[in-house]
Amino acid sequence: MEYKWVIDYDYDEDRVEKISKELAVPSPLARILLNRGIDSFEKARVYFRPSLENLYDPFLMKDMDRAVDRLMQALQRGEKILVYGDYDVDGVSAASLLYLVLSQLVGPKVSYYIPDRFSEGYGLSEKGIREAAEHGVSLIVTVDCGITAVEEVRLAAELGVDTVISDHHQPGEELPPAIAVLDPKRPDCPYPFKELAGVGVAFKLLQGLYTKLNLPQAELDEYLDLVAIGSSADIVPLLDENRILVRYGLDKINYNPRYGIKALLETSGLHGREISVGLVVFVLAPRINAVGRMGDARRAVQLLTSNSLQRARTLAKELERENRVRRNIDEVTFKEAVEIVEKVLDPQNDPAFVLYKENWHPGVIGIVASRIVEKFFRPTIMISVMDGMGKGSARSIPNFNIYEAIKACSHLLTGFGGHKYAAGLSIPEKNIPEFVECFKKAAAELIEPEALIPRLHIDSEIQLNEFTARFVRLLKLMGPFGPLNMRPVFMSSNLNIVGEPTIVGDDHLRLKVEQNGVVLDAIGFNMGHRLDMIKNGNGRVSCAYVIEENVWNGHKHLQLRLKDIKVS
Repeated sequence: MEYKWVIDYDYDEDRVEKISKELAVPSPLARILLNRGIDSFEKARVYFRPSLENLYDPFLMKDMDRAVDRLMQALQRGEKILVYGDYDVDGVSAASLLYLVLSQLVGPKVSYYIPDRFSEGYGLSEKGIREAAEHGVSLIVTVDCGITAVEEVRLAAELGVDTVISDHHQPGEELPPAIAVLDPKRPDCPYPFKELAGVGVAFKLLQGLYTKLNLPQAELDEYLDLVAIGSSADIVPLLDENRILVRYGLDKINYNPRYGIKALLETSGLHGREISVGLVVFVLAPRINAVGRMGDARRAVQLLTSNSLQRARTLAKELERENRVRRNIDEVTFKEAVEIVEKVLDPQNDPAFVLYKENWHPGVIGIVASRIVEKFFRPTIMISVMDGMGKGSARSIPNFNIYEAIKACSHLLTGFGGHKYAAGLSIPEKNIPEFVECFKKAAAELIEPEALIPRLHIDSEIQLNEFTARFVRLLKLMGPFGPLNMRPVFMSSNLNIVGEPTIVGDDHLRLKVEQNGVVLDAIGFNMGHRLDMIKNGNGRVSCAYVIEENVWNGHKHLQLRLKDIKVS
């Protein structure tokens, strides 16, 4: 993919110098901070030292008082409570969190339910509600789902079951008639931070409950590892409360992981490594997701709530096996999807893709859709057709709201949900051809042509000799990195290539570059195809990259992880 490099900083040097002196940071770092809205000592203090004390009052969230009151009533009366989750990492983490904490308070009166991806689909299901009623449950608390479950909540009420909704997705035109509906994205919700993950909203509910029960809030810190995993995996903006919760949650994972996470780190080969958001997203999350994609997601909850390391290790090995199967299916599906794009569609001119095929595994189409977006830079919907019905997963590009485009075609669907970057849908097979045309038309109207040009945003140009030990230490303090607080991307021009560039591993480009006497290693993952371009050049390159510490045989050294490379 050819990127257009975009320099993100646009500040006069006087302002850069002023903030550099005020904060005692190097100029390139001052530019990055200004880009992130950090233009004063106080803002920098909060940014570099996020604190749990800066979390918002949970009762600022609409209906929090009603949700807490109903939960307290259930606890006092000894009612049976069901935590109703979802089969993705956010839903599994949130269900584990609420189940563990409520179990501490009332013991075996609490249970959890994760719907089957294939027979029930996403969200609150009739099967789950009826099963809960049959087992004497009188209160269902949803996590990471339920905001559009209007009819399902009505059914629960008819069966004598109250519902508290805890969700973070976009509400529909009508809210469910639940006892309480917690969702920062409610139009009438005054909560100051709208971008919590599902597990984040569940954590706020527990904060509210602990406040009313006069229990120490510090007891909840033990569960921040679950909040960090769910929030990281759900790709929510790492700003404000999310950044605080994930920072402290990662500390828990790194220094005192619960049994389930410890076992997962062992089986995935991460034991002993410093866990970052990236490792959660690309290593831990796929394994937690795998059991929900391939079968029963309750095994993931069993892992995260395990009170035995031996049991946790058994479950972690099961997740590892499921993930290997999932990866094989991924690869086959991806190759089939690429073939459809290249032979049937017009990847250069089509503004968006809708791909469908009979019997694609519905558990992997979301992952494959993301890979198609990465390869072709087009919003993509993948639909698996089975028994006359299609189940679809949608993934978007920046500056395009895929949820709104799907909503424009909702008359052809039996259901849909999600947000501007990712969504899911169900559709009768006979409606798919018409949906393809409708979606492409909606996309053409909503996407600006400029949005279809992949851009690589550069935070600052820099010389290699500016990467001092202090500079690198300050960069680390800017983490955790993720959406809207990404790891800074630097650009260095006219670097001399030292020695022979090579291809290592699975098509990865490795080379050494030199500038002003400083020589650094560089690695470009999946950039093996650039080797000939570099060898045929003039021995100089310009690189866009993130700087990171690479650990090899117990030794740390700086390396450039390439985002793009061009011959100077």
